[in-house]
Amino acid sequence: MKITKIELLPASKYLFIKVHTDEGIHGTGEVGAWGYLDGCAGVLKKLEDYLIGQNPFRIEHHWQYLYRSMYFRGSILMSALSAVDIALWDIKGKALGVPVYELLGGKCRDKVRSYEAVFKFTPEDIAARCVELKEQGWDAARLMITGDIRLSQAERRSSVYNAKVSDYIKIVKAVREAVGDAFDMILECHRSMDPMEALAFAKGVEEYRPLFLEDPIPPDSPEAMADIAARTNIPVATGERFINIQEFETIFQKRAAKYVRPDVCALGGLTPSKKVAAMAEANYCKIVPHNPLGPVSTAACLQLDAAIPNFAIQEFPSFYHQGSEAEMTKEPFKEDGGYIIIPIVPV
Repeated sequence: MKITKIELLPASKYLFIKVHTDEGIHGTGEVGAWGYLDGCAGVLKKLEDYLIGQNPFRIEHHWQYLYRSMYFRGSILMSALSAVDIALWDIKGKALGVPVYELLGGKCRDKVRSYEAVFKFTPEDIAARCVELKEQGWDAARLMITGDIRLSQAERRSSVYNAKVSDYIKIVKAVREAVGDAFDMILECHRSMDPMEALAFAKGVEEYRPLFLEDPIPPDSPEAMADIAARTNIPVATGERFINIQEFETIFQKRAAKYVRPDVCALGGLTPSKKVAAMAEANYCKIVPHNPLGPVSTAACLQLDAAIPNFAIQEFPSFYHQGSEAEMTKEPFKEDGGYIIIPIVPV
């Protein structure tokens, strides 16, 4: 089997690809740098020069060659490589007649726990939406603690330190009182706090036992993230912006997080994501795959989730239900309350 071409498939805010072969089997991938799709498309055309004529089964070899031959570094390059890697795994699974998780070691679970993001921004509205989700069968939700990211920081919250932190705490308190104990809260800070705000907020909500504190500060300093992790009883989660496994290794060495968030469409695909899961297992950390994209990203995440022992919970984009993403797939994802069923056929 040989690769014959890479077809680019822009759709709405997504960029998908199809890697075609001379045996009529194709693999589908998705790029992660959603804000820079034109740049990713340009990189994919460059990668095609190498891939045409290659055996698609040599996934690790192709990953290493492309990664080491690009000279430069960055999210656009890794997002393009991610799409190719996911597509090659797809080809191999289809050619062998098995889901990709069988190639990654086999299935550890039949369904994965998931959560939606709550795009409401007052304590009352956020709490009401969480009650709705609980009634629909969900037992976890992601709360947008620092407000609507489409607005400026000044528009979102007061500039007064105490008022800002107090507003954040009110959200968590309102949700816990509304949903009771049988519901997990994921506190999405969107890298929008400084260390002082993050520590005060974490201390203020420890009694409500959130599942984790996600990206309380920008991920640029592992040392600063580790300092926050050491000063709160709430587990810290980070990693959605990482573009190589070495960044995760630094987080593990610094004890800066207990949950890590590889993005299969940004880190380089399933190949490095499986490696991060193994690294996390060795450090008693759990995996919460980042997944803000389209259905190909979700499908790839499910293959990873099925095959690793230290999976925790899967982000499921709210717009899959609220938009038209389900119509992009031949078979919509099968759900069971707040769980997604692992497909048992090649996808």
